[in-house]
Parts: sequence; structure tokens; C-alpha cells
Amino acid sequence: MAVPPNTDAAFLREVDEELRRDQLAKAWRSYGIAAIAVLVLAVLGFGGWQIWRAQQLSGAGEQGETLSKAYEDIGGAHPEAAQGKLTTLAGSSVEGYRALALMSQADILLQKQDLRGAATKFAQVATDASIGQPFRDLALIRQTTAEFDTLKPEVVIGRLRGIAVKGNPWFGSAGELVAISYLRMNRRDLAGTLFGQIARDPDMTETMRQRAVQMAGVLGVDAVIEAKDQKSK
Repeated sequence: MAVPPNTDAAFLREVDEELRRDQLAKAWRSYGIAAIAVLVLAVLGFGGWQIWRAQQLSGAGEQGETLSKAYEDIGGAHPEAAQGKLTTLAGSSVEGYRALALMSQADILLQKQDLRGAATKFAQVATDASIGQPFRDLALIRQTTAEFDTLKPEVVIGRLRGIAVKGNPWFGSAGELVAISYLRMNRRDLAGTLFGQIARDPDMTETMRQRAVQMAGVLGVDAVIEAKDQKSK
């Protein structure tokens, strides 16, 4: 049963803060440098034959080796050594290498708590029309996460509303940020609806679904039974 609205203000504030902390913390765990190396496959897929052709150039092989060495530096806890290599790759004409370099630079800045610097790097990927849309969407979410505390809720919603839809691979992450922004605007109805959609989506992680079920319930949307039914299908 949903908690009566007049008793949940403190709880909502607490969950709001927890969600924002979790968004920042899990960014590195879920989409950090190691995972981005896997996401290059998506870039190659969406870049199609253009990236394939570019990789045939002699410089592409060298860039791949440079990126590999940069990741070795990062894995060996030598981020400063990696920065020079990543800076070179950030100017690459090959979309995949350029995107990976910029995202990796942003991750290093996040580790240093440089949210503004990281957001700038993510924005470079998000606004690069030559990069595959799923990768650009991910960069936009991560940019917004880094800037979240400094943005008006209307800005967050305007950025991510088109991504926070069922079927988008980043629905859960974008949806949480948009729902929190609705709460900041005192639009409990819209926030509850969105949390309910996340809770009922069988593709969500269990942690994200449980969080959404809890928030939906507080906001008067009973998503518990429906979420269990969706999972069993």
C-alpha cells in the first residue's frame, strides 16, 4: 500500500539524494572504461562500412595500439600516462577511437571529482553527429549526471525526455534522472508514472526495478504486483 502523501516528504528527499549519489557512483561501475571498450562494438555497428573502411587505413592500426596502451596505463593505475595517448586519439578522424578516447578522459576526470571537466568531455561525444546514436545517448546521460546538481529540472527533462522511453537501451538511467526532476518540479503524478514504467519494464536490472517500485509506491502508483507479473512472463 502506498504511503500517504503527507508523510513522505522527508523520504522523497532522502531517496532523491540517494538516487543522485547512486547515478554518479554506478556510472564508473556500469559504464566505466572497461565497459566502454566493449561498447565500441556498438559504434562499429552503427558506423557501418565507413568505420570499417577507416580501419583499413594504416593509421587506424596504430590508433588501436595506442588506445590499447592507454587502457593498460589506466589498468595499471597510471592515468596520467594514459592522458597523453587519449588526447591524441580524441582528435582522431575515426569516430570509434575518438568517442572512446573522450569518454575515457571523462572517466578519469570523474575519478578526480572533476565533474565540470568530465561533463565537457561527455558533451563532445553527445554532440558529435558522426558517432552512433546509442553511444551519443549514453554520453548525454553521463554528462547530465555529472551536471545534475547544477541544472534546472526543466533542462534535465528537456535533454533526456526522448531517451527516457521504453525500448531505449538507456531507459532506466535516463528515466530515473527525469523522474527525479519531475519531483523537483512537484510533478508527483509524472514522476510516479515514470517510476511505474521503469518498475514494470522486464529489461531493468533488479536493483533499478526495486528502487522504481519503492518510489512508485510512495507516489501512489502500485507497481509491485505488475512488476512481478512482468518478470515472470
